[in-house]
Amino acid sequence: MCTVDTLNGCECTLPPDGTRRYPQRIGSPSPPAPVLSMAALRPAPRAAIGDRGPAAVRRGSRRPSYLSSASPCWQQGNILNRKSKCTTRKLLTTVTGAKGDESEFDSVNAPLEPQTWEGSFLCGLLKNQPQIFLVAAAKQLQRLSIQRKDTLTRWEYSIGSSEDCLHRRIAEMKDQECRTAIEDVMYMLIVHKYSKIEVPMVPNLSKIISNRRLHIWPPREADLESIHGPEVLGQIKEHLTSIIRWVHRNGPKINRSTLRVKRLQLARIYSASIMYGYFLKSVAVRHRLDLTFARSEECLQPIQLLNAQLATTRKKEQQEAFDGSVETVPSSKPRSVVDPHDLKSYMMGFDPKTLELCAKLRTNEACNLIEKHSWALFGEKMGSTEIDEAVILDPASLKRLLLEAIAFGSFLWDSEDYVDEIYKLQDS
Repeated sequence: MCTVDTLNGCECTLPPDGTRRYPQRIGSPSPPAPVLSMAALRPAPRAAIGDRGPAAVRRGSRRPSYLSSASPCWQQGNILNRKSKCTTRKLLTTVTGAKGDESEFDSVNAPLEPQTWEGSFLCGLLKNQPQIFLVAAAKQLQRLSIQRKDTLTRWEYSIGSSEDCLHRRIAEMKDQECRTAIEDVMYMLIVHKYSKIEVPMVPNLSKIISNRRLHIWPPREADLESIHGPEVLGQIKEHLTSIIRWVHRNGPKINRSTLRVKRLQLARIYSASIMYGYFLKSVAVRHRLDLTFARSEECLQPIQLLNAQLATTRKKEQQEAFDGSVETVPSSKPRSVVDPHDLKSYMMGFDPKTLELCAKLRTNEACNLIEKHSWALFGEKMGSTEIDEAVILDPASLKRLLLEAIAFGSFLWDSEDYVDEIYKLQDS
């Protein structure tokens, strides 16, 4: 309904509600905006982060400011890797040193910090969600394997073209990047094995040495010995006894319950113990496979039968030499029958080639891990002067350190074998 406004002299439309709506004239000022109070313009108070309910963050909503891309923890996908004092864990095993402040170290912590995103991500999962750690580690290995394979494929297709040099360089850089990530994944797999037996790893010695004295508590010897079989454990005890006697004989004489050794020398003993643990694991697996193969082929005969066959052979040789039917050849003394089930006898029967094969590290990644872990444990810097200082410790602490090194070598063998099935490692 149209009507004429007599007051303003313009035509307007009156809707059913009676409200007048004037058409805007060209050049005329717009109607005044409604006046708001300052209280209406003041933003609502922001709720505390800890008071946010389940409905505060919905699917499709924007990311909160405290989880923005500027946060390095969110940017690397490592929000689980925060070292919080309020983190509750059912496993709270600590390693304490001789310092007066009784420094505590979380059971998941290790002397070597991850250098890649993959290692940091797995470290966070191991601290907060250990039940999905192995699944996540397998996914990371598959992803790294696919990435390396893709770069190598692009390089192969570009051979002979103008982009050959570019793709070759990209493939080399990607291979180096993946190798560093693989070493972090292997290391976290080793740390995961320590957490399964609820044994904390010894941190950097600078954190637990006070006045040149090193005391590791608790020893946890029974837990570290539980991962080995009875025969392997016997070889480990002989190794520990020989090392402690060697340190007593070559070190300064203080007393029977105190040892003194240089940190660099202690690092070499630790690395040698890692290699010995790796060697024992390799020998044990080889021995078990040989026994299984012998049983399947029915080649294991009783010792009495072997001795009887040996005696029959000697009689035949003597009879042939007496009859003169064949040329007389001086017979060598027969070897004593060795029990194939005994691990020590099995090891003593190795020829030099087999012994070298079992003692040699199979991959370059394993070599790098031993070097990195040893330097992270004994020296913060390669040229540090503390690496040559003498350390005073008791035999129990030295035994604890060596048992951890032997376990590290055994875990390294397992991790290397597991990773090599998914991601092809580089042979040493």
